[in-house]
Amino acid sequence: MFSYDRWLPELPSLASRFRAAEPYPHVVLEQFLEPRLAEACLKEFPARGDKSWKNYTHVNERKFGRSDQGHFPPTLRALIAELNSARFLRWLEALTGIDGLIADDSLMGGGLHQSSSGGFLNVHADFTGHPHHERWRRRVNLLLYLNPSWQEAYGGQLELWDKQMTRPVQTVSPLMNRALIFNTDPDSFHGHPTPMTCPEEFVRRSVALYYFTDEKGSFSARSTEYRARPGDGARAVAIYLDKMVLRSYDKVKRTFRSSDDFASRLLRLLERGRKG
Repeated sequence: MFSYDRWLPELPSLASRFRAAEPYPHVVLEQFLEPRLAEACLKEFPARGDKSWKNYTHVNERKFGRSDQGHFPPTLRALIAELNSARFLRWLEALTGIDGLIADDSLMGGGLHQSSSGGFLNVHADFTGHPHHERWRRRVNLLLYLNPSWQEAYGGQLELWDKQMTRPVQTVSPLMNRALIFNTDPDSFHGHPTPMTCPEEFVRRSVALYYFTDEKGSFSARSTEYRARPGDGARAVAIYLDKMVLRSYDKVKRTFRSSDDFASRLLRLLERGRKG
């Protein structure tokens, strides 16, 4: 699924770009997969009406996710297996300079993501530790976009913000077969906070893989840190309150090693009530 013949020779220059990038280490890779494989992944991508999608709809985001890779179509399942393989991890270690990367076969919070018109994801820094592995520290994200004919006017560009949350330093459009790889430090703020304005028939699709290291000593595990933007005004209060609710939920999930299934069902019911 991944062309090592193509990407291995580029590792030295890619690693230099990655580590020098602002506002934090990252790199954007065009035509990440062979075009025919990317098209196959797109063709297999489950429809948004499929009830197996988990609902992530609250103050800080409006999107849907799937992590049940045992039920993924074959090409998408093979892609996940490749990007979680030992060989790819060695490539990723050489790119990022981080040794001992671990793939998350449970795809906790990752897997397949999609959002439609009105979808958004407030600016945040990701959770820092795996909910079910107390020594696993989150280090790297890989996002692969599968959106043909995507236009800038639709929105959905991922913004990479500076550490002080004063401004977005980079924006990455979710174009077909484009991959973004970046470090997930406690201050790696990113998101696409402006609700999308794409036509109803368009969907913003992505494949998300998260990588960890096993920390022998203790480290500070923290839930997702959402932040208001300058100019968000009174909405900043709602963003903060929602973050604190999610922080309590994260503690429950870590304590009982639960999944997001129940929360997803609850959010789906609340969304139906809101629309009703």
